[in-house]
Amino acid sequence: MEDLKKRLASLLYEKSYKEGNFVLTSGKKSDYYFDCKQTALHPEGSYLLGRIFMQIIRNLPYPVVGVGGMTLGADPLVSSVVLTSYLEKMPLFGFIVRKNAKGHGTNQFLEGLANFSSGDRVCILEDVITTGGSVLKACERVKDSGLVVEDIICVLDREEGGRASLEKEGYNLYSIFTRGELVALVKG
Repeated sequence: MEDLKKRLASLLYEKSYKEGNFVLTSGKKSDYYFDCKQTALHPEGSYLLGRIFMQIIRNLPYPVVGVGGMTLGADPLVSSVVLTSYLEKMPLFGFIVRKNAKGHGTNQFLEGLANFSSGDRVCILEDVITTGGSVLKACERVKDSGLVVEDIICVLDREEGGRASLEKEGYNLYSIFTRGELVALVKG
């Protein structure tokens, strides 16, 4: 897995890392920004993310039947994992959490629910965790839909309090990288 992580770190740094003045989803100001979608939508990036996420999923304390997350950041992550899970003969279903209810038809917050049964255990995927606010909203919507979520996996933990917020709410956070790990792999 270390070779996959090293290559993913290089790709993330090349495609997704930007320096400047940014306002994050959390409202915090930052002098750097990770736009993980740039890497997740790259063929090799999608492949690497799918493989690494699956390695983490295989080692979760409880088996899950699916993965999902908040649109738009999680969309390419979910697709990558669903495809990789099938290729690795451990098929997982996917779902996407809308920011707003559909507004017509079933008026749901989740897309892909037809593949799940109430009480199914799922895992939330996220690109970047800062404070954890967005992923907590996704977790609540998933639980409101009848699914069980305890584990969250992200590409990057910015190490800015998100882990503590999620753990306080009873969730386990697994990250492919913390900011420190990513910088060390790229610059080391």
